[in-house]
Amino acid sequence: MVIWLVVTAIGLLWGFNYNWPDFVHVDYGIPLNWATNTLSTIAGPANLWSVNISNLLIDFVFWLGLMTVVLAFLLYKTKE
Repeated sequence: MVIWLVVTAIGLLWGFNYNWPDFVHVDYGIPLNWATNTLSTIAGPANLWSVNISNLLIDFVFWLGLMTVVLAFLLYKTKE
């Protein structure tokens, strides 16, 4: 379970860097992007954060729900 919590933290906090000529940004979250840090725009350098709380909650439900299903399956298989 501890390993799965580490995987959950990595899934939520991993950043994907996009280096487009007029829009450099970093997206956080797997499978849904819950945060975007804009570093540069066509107008110049920026430091703008956009956070979507509902996507963050959906990510939590996804990872922790998947952990529950996997643990239930493992308990079922080891009980036999």
